[in-house]
Amino acid sequence: MKFDIHTHHERCGHAKGDIRQYIEAGLREGLDVIGISDHSPYYGEKEDQAYPEIAMAKTEFPRYVEEVLRLKEEYAGRIDVLLGVESDYFSEHLEAYRNVYEKYPFDYIIGSVHRSGGVSIFNRNRWKRLNEDEQRQHKEAYYNLIQQSAQCGLFQILGHIDAMKAYYPAFSDIQTPIVEETLKIIGANKLAIEVNTSGKTKDVGGWYPSDEMLEMALHYGVDITFGSDAHLPSRVGDEWELVRSRLKEIGFKEWVYFKAKKRVARSL
Repeated sequence: MKFDIHTHHERCGHAKGDIRQYIEAGLREGLDVIGISDHSPYYGEKEDQAYPEIAMAKTEFPRYVEEVLRLKEEYAGRIDVLLGVESDYFSEHLEAYRNVYEKYPFDYIIGSVHRSGGVSIFNRNRWKRLNEDEQRQHKEAYYNLIQQSAQCGLFQILGHIDAMKAYYPAFSDIQTPIVEETLKIIGANKLAIEVNTSGKTKDVGGWYPSDEMLEMALHYGVDITFGSDAHLPSRVGDEWELVRSRLKEIGFKEWVYFKAKKRVARSL
């Protein structure tokens, strides 16, 4: 059973290709299941499309859902197309997001933290001129948001939970007990985390999360899923087999995806 639950497309403004191209790429990769999970609109902003190069417009969201559902029906029997969304987590706007998502038949919602302290987690400049204590504070603020997202009841999956290392590889070396605490909270709330292979496209290289975090996840009973986080059709299913092998080495016996928000487990 081969699946990829994290893919984007041109609506978000920074991915290439339409949804059909990603589904066709999934077929070429031998996927049984592909999840379409583009970036949610910014429902906490007044503008229809507050950040055109980051996320789709609010008015485009119903058309997104409609297109995925139409393609799900068209490709039935060839590949299982799942309706997902990668949702930003903003505690102050949580109910606005929840109210929108309740209108649609999502198979799953990925909760991702992309901003911490009002700054993108991918901003290299946040780390300049910070001392050791300040670096730890930035890391702990990020994981506090991930903990909140795990406890809010909106998500089935948490996305790229150490992606703050993308353009600052030393992030992983900042020591704080909050990382293990976060994995414990995720496990207690019965959410899955993804192994996300898009880290290979950033300065850090490799995957999210680190092997150390995956070992903690196993210890705390956290479910694992797979997502390429493809922003190009050519990356669909990228390094799926390598991830499967590594998870088996760490000690995982199964991984999961979600359909109609129900957990589906498959043997590794």
